This record gives sequence, C-alpha cells and structure tokens, in this order.
Amino acid sequence: MANTREIRRRIKSIKNTQQITRALQTVSASKMGKAQQAAMAGREYSRLLNRVLVSLRERVDEDSHPLLAARPVKKELTILISTDKGLCGALNTNLFREVSHLNRETNDFISSGRKAVQYLARTKRHLVADFPLKDSPSLTETRQISRFALDRFLSGEVDKVNIVYTRFVNTLTQQPTIVTLLPISPSNLPGAAPGGKTAADGANDENAAKAGSVDAVHAATDPNNRFGYIFSPSSAEVLDAILPEYVHFQVYQMILNARASEHSARMVAMKNATDNAKQIIKDLTLEYNKVRQAAITTELLEITTAQMAMA
Repeated sequence: MANTREIRRRIKSIKNTQQITRALQTVSASKMGKAQQAAMAGREYSRLLNRVLVSLRERVDEDSHPLLAARPVKKELTILISTDKGLCGALNTNLFREVSHLNRETNDFISSGRKAVQYLARTKRHLVADFPLKDSPSLTETRQISRFALDRFLSGEVDKVNIVYTRFVNTLTQQPTIVTLLPISPSNLPGAAPGGKTAADGANDENAAKAGSVDAVHAATDPNNRFGYIFSPSSAEVLDAILPEYVHFQVYQMILNARASEHSARMVAMKNATDNAKQIIKDLTLEYNKVRQAAITTELLEITTAQMAMA
C-alpha cells in the first residue's frame, strides 16, 4: 500500500491537471457557442440557394456545364478538414478512419489542419497542398481551398473532388462525413440531403450578392416554374455564374461545421476529464485517510504492546 506522502503527491498532481482541463473546458464552451451559431446561421439561405439551383438545373442540359458533367474517374482529389490541436476526444481518429478507406493510389489530398498533415505524412499519402486556417475563417480565406480544387477539376487533372470533414449535429454528436464536391450531383441540390449531408447548409447573407447574375424573383404566374423563379439574362448564363459560387459556399460551410464539431468535442472531452479528475481525487483522499488511520492504529498498538511488556 502506498504511503501518505506518495498519495498526497498524486492528489496534488491531479488537482493541477484538473485546473487545466477546467480552464480548457471554459474556453471551449465559449468558442463552441460562437462556432455553432456561425455554422447554423445560414441554413435558410442554404435552402433558398438549393431551390434556385434545382430550378436552373431543370432548364438546362446537365452535361452542358463542366461542373455538372460526370466523367470516368481515374484520379480523385480529396480535401481533408481536421483540427490543429488535440484534446478533442476521438474526433480526428474517427475522421481519419473514413480516409483510410480511400484508395491511396488514385487519391491526391488537400489538407487544412495540422492533424491532417501529420496523418497524411504518417500514412504516406500524396499531399498536394496545405491551407492553414485560423480558428474563425472567413469566406475569402476558404475560397483559396475551393478555387484550388476547382482549377484542378476544370483542367482535367482530377475527375472527382471529395471533401472529408466532421459534420456538426449537436453538442454531443459529430459525424465524420465524406461528400462529393465535384462534379455537383443533382441529387444533392433539392434542399437538404438526407441526414443533413448537403455541404451547403449555411452561409453568410453576403454570399447572395456574389451571384450577381441571378435575378430570382417569385413569379407564380408561370405554371412551368417549379419553385416560382424567372432568370435573367438566361438560365444557362445564370447557372454558369452561380455554380462556382455554390462550390465556394459548400467548402466554407463544411469548414464552419468542422470548427463547431471541434469545439463541441473538446468541450465535452475536457468536461469528462475534469469529472474524472474529481472522482480520482475523491478516491485518493479516501485511500489517504485509510492509510493514515492504519498508521495511527499501528502506532497505538505498538505503544500498548510496549506498556504491557514493561508491566
């Protein structure tokens, strides 16, 4: 059985660790609220944008636009969105488990997050670009990632672009998700996809201005208009202008989801660590009292035995 000095040392060490985890929990809770709000702020805009794209898609030939036309897949590009720091439970482990199913021979990778860079280097996968982002990235910053992917797809260097990120469901649930970014799948356009896997599930209102060619107005007088929109100058020209912005918007929203998932997972992990430390301290204090009481009892017995021997 450990002596009292060793137990006191362990209790002090765990109390110091508990102070750190409690501080991290508080910081993560603060960041979590802001990240969740940012990830969910543009849901209505997302739904409206999807409805506009559905209406456009029904009026033009899908194969007429390079971002809609599917082609035989010989080479793929995968965007991997991870965290920069650890202490967020199994968030990155679950994410990398999804990546492990991808064929390393046919996949090139774009990373965002130090943990992604470390994983790709450790597993000897081909990393073509890394885009470090700050904790609360802007649309301008995330456009660098989506523009790089668009250029490689349109040039024919890759035939398919995927994105792997952690989709935010709620504070306790975050789902590692793989989404096909390019070519844009028609099945992903009508509203939110089943399970919420549509990437475009939120964005700032300023994105609406970026589709400057779109003049979408409600026009109930047109019975052939499924969602009640008319387009000017033409559906094909509007589609050509809005699809790249839609891709930028998807990547931006996925990164916001990943940030909300990161802070939520870290807050929960640090809360669990703090609670565990509290329980360990309680158990060690009980053990300390038992050892101390046993030592006192032993000393009393020794004194009593000595007195009886001298009598």
